[in-house]
Amino acid sequence: MTDVIAAPPQPRLPIRSGDGATFPVRRIYCVGRNFADHAREMGASAPASKAERGRPVFFCKPADALVTDGVVPYPRGTGELHHEIELVVALGADAPPGVLDREAAPALVYGYAVGLDLTRRDLQAAAKSKGLPWDTGKAFDHSAPVSELVPAGEVGDLASRALTLRINGEVRQRGALADLIWDVPDILHELSRLFALKAGDLVFMGTPAGVGPLVAGDVFSASLDGVVELCGRVVTAG
Repeated sequence: MTDVIAAPPQPRLPIRSGDGATFPVRRIYCVGRNFADHAREMGASAPASKAERGRPVFFCKPADALVTDGVVPYPRGTGELHHEIELVVALGADAPPGVLDREAAPALVYGYAVGLDLTRRDLQAAAKSKGLPWDTGKAFDHSAPVSELVPAGEVGDLASRALTLRINGEVRQRGALADLIWDVPDILHELSRLFALKAGDLVFMGTPAGVGPLVAGDVFSASLDGVVELCGRVVTAG
């Protein structure tokens, strides 16, 4: 078999190991409205209890939207780029056929990272107002900056961890992972109802309240506190 074009390189994340190992990325799934405070700040209702939470909202980003060097060119077509800090889950094994049991979900997880779900908020809002898909607001070039991956065994109990985002040294977002509406096993179970989960998949787990604008020149520091940090900057597109 001969390719008629050069095959693009597969997106990869660095792994905290010291030996240069990398994690090839297959797909990027994202969860919407997974913190009640963020759901409310976006004008959506939030469940009062787990019994009332219904089903999570999912969308996707292309794997080549990954940014691993921290340099984010300000995207074309928008005047309202927003930050959303998120826990990122990396799957190191394929899910078995069918719907994944919640209890079996942790065995699929290779490791964790922290990332930004960058959003062209004006394009997303315009699409939402017309009842149209909002892929252009989420699935654009350089829209998924992610830190190095940390193996799950080095992270420990996620519920004791928090996410913090600083822009130009000022805290913009902070959220405890204990406040997730759907935790990691819940989300992997729900995703498996819709997709065949595979090794190489990433899952962005949703953002806490405090989302807001980024402009060229801004410097960001996103951390899964006590575990890993993602530092970078927004630059004027060339």
